[in-house]
Amino acid sequence: MSLRMARATRSNDWGFPRWREYGAEREATRVRLCDRHGCAEPGNHPAPKAPNSPERWYFCQAHAAEYNRGWNYFEGLSAEEAAEREARDQRTQAGYRQSSHQAWAGSGDGSRSRDEMRALDVLGLDPDAEFEAVRTAWRRLAKESHPDVRPGDADAAKRFQAVQTAYEVLRAAEERREWKPA
Repeated sequence: MSLRMARATRSNDWGFPRWREYGAEREATRVRLCDRHGCAEPGNHPAPKAPNSPERWYFCQAHAAEYNRGWNYFEGLSAEEAAEREARDQRTQAGYRQSSHQAWAGSGDGSRSRDEMRALDVLGLDPDAEFEAVRTAWRRLAKESHPDVRPGDADAAKRFQAVQTAYEVLRAAEERREWKPA
């Protein structure tokens, strides 16, 4: 009877290779819930409770994004102090390439890259502008500064080139968004 008991309780995890995937234990897994009141999602994303505090909130991804949306790293600093701090931070991390998924910055919902945001500024549009508005602004600005309309105007030629480049950036981004792999 004791031999049968021993075989019944033995797991398949002994030796190498493991016969089950990692994390497939028989025991119940502890899941930390989101600290946002009323949320039942897993809270896997830590956020500081206060600046320079070791205590952390643990939010789900949606509530972590909401929390970070209101975070201002440069709060209470003048424009010169903020620029100096940003330059100092960039200097200390000069050996690291910025990750591509963090390349966007500024206003907007985070779905546009920094290049797209610059292109929208060139066209004079809001960060959440639809592509039809982009096309309309591009046509209007290209007609105003086209070299055939303003021959010999070097500033107009530069503006026309900037408008064309901005449109190409936004058109390529729109095509990437519309293309979905099969």
